[in-house]
Amino acid sequence: MASYPDIYVIRHGQTEWNVVNRYQGHLDSPLTNLGRAQALAVGRTLLRELGHHPDLSAFTSPQGRAADSAALILGDLGLSAKTDERLQEIAFGRWEGLTLEKILSGWPDKAAMAATEPFLWHFQAPGGERLAALKTRCRAFLKDLSGPSIVVTHGVTSRMLRGIWLGLEDRETAMLPGGQGVIYHLGAACGHRAIKTDAFAPSLNG
Repeated sequence: MASYPDIYVIRHGQTEWNVVNRYQGHLDSPLTNLGRAQALAVGRTLLRELGHHPDLSAFTSPQGRAADSAALILGDLGLSAKTDERLQEIAFGRWEGLTLEKILSGWPDKAAMAATEPFLWHFQAPGGERLAALKTRCRAFLKDLSGPSIVVTHGVTSRMLRGIWLGLEDRETAMLPGGQGVIYHLGAACGHRAIKTDAFAPSLNG
């Protein structure tokens, strides 16, 4: 396991496209009412866990759904997040804006992998980002951290950050849990700890 500072990794709240299983990637859609409630629940939980922590840094993906979630999460903690492009979701290329149903009908040769390896399948999109590229930018982000940090990002990027922090192989990273309304705390004393809020919603695909 590499030596990185403690991190609190959070996926953005539910969006309108999440509801209809439409792939966002580098595109965006607004938070739903539930998504805003999830972000506020994460903020309350972090405040109970950490209190006001002046030495804590916060970072967010620049994409609207993550940045809006970060603002809601961090309000009561008295923190603001620095945007970092390395925390963006992977680009899904020609799949962006399409529902899973449309993707599977348009690329039937990918259907078997979607069912058996949903995490690794994300890197098969025509014109999309590949596993090695995501790994490179996530590793660079973690290497630049100088202390404990809150990180607001996306489903696939969240798993990659946690997998690198834990020193996992790709297939082990694929098995990490995901979800919205949950905080993943990674630290030397706790390993990988899920802190679920009252708005937790599990996710298979990130």
